[in-house]
Amino acid sequence: MSTSELQIDTENLPGSLIGVQIEVPSPEVDRAFDRVLTRLQQRVKIEGFRPGKAPRALVEARLGSGAVREEAIDLLVPEVVSQALREKSISAIDNPKVEIAEFERGRPARFTARVTVLPQVTLPDLDQIQVARPATEVDDKMVEERITALRERLAEVEPVEREAQMGDVLVVDLEVAVDGQELESERRRGMEVQLEAGVLIPELVAQLPGKNVGETAQAEVKMADDHANPELQGKLAQLTMTVRGVKEKHLPELSLEVVKQLSGGEQETEEALRRAVREDLVAQAHRTDRLQLEQAVLQAVVDASQLEVPEALVERDVDARLHELEHQLASQGVRLEKYFEYVGKGRAEVASEMQSDAVDRVRADLVLGQVGTDFAIEVSDAEVTSYIEAEAPEAGELAAADLVSNPVAVDYFRHRLVRLRTLEMLIDKVAPTGAQPSPEVSGPGSPGPDSPPAAEEEGV
Repeated sequence: MSTSELQIDTENLPGSLIGVQIEVPSPEVDRAFDRVLTRLQQRVKIEGFRPGKAPRALVEARLGSGAVREEAIDLLVPEVVSQALREKSISAIDNPKVEIAEFERGRPARFTARVTVLPQVTLPDLDQIQVARPATEVDDKMVEERITALRERLAEVEPVEREAQMGDVLVVDLEVAVDGQELESERRRGMEVQLEAGVLIPELVAQLPGKNVGETAQAEVKMADDHANPELQGKLAQLTMTVRGVKEKHLPELSLEVVKQLSGGEQETEEALRRAVREDLVAQAHRTDRLQLEQAVLQAVVDASQLEVPEALVERDVDARLHELEHQLASQGVRLEKYFEYVGKGRAEVASEMQSDAVDRVRADLVLGQVGTDFAIEVSDAEVTSYIEAEAPEAGELAAADLVSNPVAVDYFRHRLVRLRTLEMLIDKVAPTGAQPSPEVSGPGSPGPDSPPAAEEEGV
């Protein structure tokens, strides 16, 4: 059937939806019924007739006119909708949702298809956006804190008979109660904890110094809504910690042997260790600053852009996250349904909680996509291959080769690489270098301005 025989009208709807009203001439509808009945004649067995020889009227009577009509709809409508979308140059990003208004023999068929399309993205004037480059300074205090953390790996701990002090290791009993009822599942006996800020909750850190063996510290704490124990989620809990022992840590001096141990044999003097630690901290600061800059630039451009986020793309993102969660749980031997039972939430509730982040991710990707289109950012096949080889999981050359030969994987990595190049272009445009230079260290191995962002790590 040619598209000239179809009557097609379109209507722009909220939420990046397009409604396509289609009318199919009655002869085409009749032909669809005929094709369906011819096919059903071959499948339906009717006593007294050889396969394919039973009269169509008898076949339709046996199956029912409603069943035949549904078969005709399934045969004709998808084909016609595809034709209509091609005719109107509509690039749908989801499957059409079709509502049948009329579909009967001898009469034109009328139905409406609703599809989601990529939204129109209105970008801001990038020349009007400026983002300052963060520049984290690495000072002597940060170096000393890292050196202390390294020395603590080799610390010796010995029991002492005195009150607890900051930095001590305490042997404690812990009891947790909600509404006056103790939760036995949260009871701990003889547990070792470090008396340091960031390790224990502030309410206990404030009370434990000065406590002797046998004395207790108590605190009332609002527990997190996503606490691992459903009995504590969002509850006001009473914590009682009893000191059963105090241990003092002794950090080793930075002797030649200790320096070698802490540096994996790479440094031989305290001065060389401190220099290496400073360089490592500066490199980490550079990576962290770069990551913060990327996030700030992207957020500034996204916030200044105008677009509607299609619900279909948000649902697709949530489904992908749930699938990823299911895969992660399966690797630990846990089924997704069991996880839902454990957290006390259903699939719909978990999906709903993912909605907000999904909207943000989709919005950012759509804005980056529009920027890439407007600035004609492209990557070559060779660049994509190199990127795949660099990003391939640590599974040897075979893994990278498999990805390079997989068209779906290549498209995925091409998309990522284009987005990265787009973000780099935005950074150069809205956060020019020189205003606030990132920290640097002179000498070989210093991180450059194109170093990739990475999570903070500890090392020398």
